[in-house]
Amino acid sequence: MTTVTTPRTSAPAPVSRPALDWRLRFGALSLIWGFSFLLIKVGTDGYAPFQVTLGRLVFGTAVLALAMAVKRAGLPRGLRTWGHLAVAAFLLNALPFSLFAYSELTIPSTLAGICNATSPLWGMVLSLVALSEDRPSRVRVAGLGIGFLGVLTVLGAWQGFHGLDGRGTAMALLASLSYPVGWIYVRRTLAGSGYSHLSLTGAQLLLATVQLAIVTPLFTAFPSRVDVVPLLAVAALGALGTGLAVLIQYGLVAEVGPTTAQMVTYFIPVIATGAGVAILGESLSWSTPVGAVIVLAGAALTQVRGKGR
Repeated sequence: MTTVTTPRTSAPAPVSRPALDWRLRFGALSLIWGFSFLLIKVGTDGYAPFQVTLGRLVFGTAVLALAMAVKRAGLPRGLRTWGHLAVAAFLLNALPFSLFAYSELTIPSTLAGICNATSPLWGMVLSLVALSEDRPSRVRVAGLGIGFLGVLTVLGAWQGFHGLDGRGTAMALLASLSYPVGWIYVRRTLAGSGYSHLSLTGAQLLLATVQLAIVTPLFTAFPSRVDVVPLLAVAALGALGTGLAVLIQYGLVAEVGPTTAQMVTYFIPVIATGAGVAILGESLSWSTPVGAVIVLAGAALTQVRGKGR
């Protein structure tokens, strides 16, 4: 969520340092999100994609609700705020989570993780259109071109995308596009709302859970049996990959700033690829890691800001 600044009426109290160094938490966040794509793949082995997403949101919301109870953070108020949060929940949670789950029915978790790394590229394209104050530089435009060249390399464009499931890949790319759309919407509608990140995110996950609870019964049948391993994967995906990861992320943003915290994006596809190959035995051609490096290089360049910004 966007940074919220509240006025102080007295001198700020001393801030206690976290028990774990930020570098350790940064590494933990990279691992959690990197392994999320493996957990999605395992979850869809036993349950329908919508069921995986609903379970993920239920467990994630439970973690956020516990954190809110500990910190005594209340939910936001106002119909307008909840309306904006409902849209944010769809764009940042319900839609991308569902698309990634459906995509991994037909594409490897390694490819889904690499597609996720294209979010900064989509974000730059959208910011040029939606955010008039965000002016492009030559470096950022070059990064955009390099990044999409990397996407074509990953997909094997010179081979005519041979052996590639177009529908699954398109879903994964659409999921990565949904994130920057959602963040731009949040920036325009909820910035300066006066509520804490924890309150806004807890409400957002709650609304996403409600959305999936309505949709899931309409498109899936109730499971005839309980598959333990996929269920554990969904539980880990929600509690760790959604709930705990959000708490770690906001702690990092508060301590080291958003620029450093968002660098986790560049480690996720590396970990997702390693996990998919080592644990799931997914195949890996030379173009996948090479293209991923090009994508990450381009994405990094799109985040470069000129002096004074």
